[in-house]
Amino acid sequence: MANPNPRDIILAPVVSEKSYGGVQNKRYSFFVDLRADKKQIKRAIEEIFNVTVLKISTQNIKPKPKRLGRSTGSSSRKKRAIVTLGKKDKIGFFESV
Repeated sequence: MANPNPRDIILAPVVSEKSYGGVQNKRYSFFVDLRADKKQIKRAIEEIFNVTVLKISTQNIKPKPKRLGRSTGSSSRKKRAIVTLGKKDKIGFFESV
């Protein structure tokens, strides 16, 4: 991925109880593009939310089997990025909920 748009890298915030538990420690979770690396994710978060990123951890989530009527299928692959911000930085989207 050569110079992608930051909004193409960050797909959606992770909305779960566990991800909201990390907000007090300045840790925010996002679903990101499968091909994005840590440098691209860092640059995208800093551009979109105007914050300073200290650390990024990524996780590749394997597809899980799902029932589709009588047959079986699977959920799609995903990649999650957990971003740690500086002390004075915060992302308003997570703080308002």
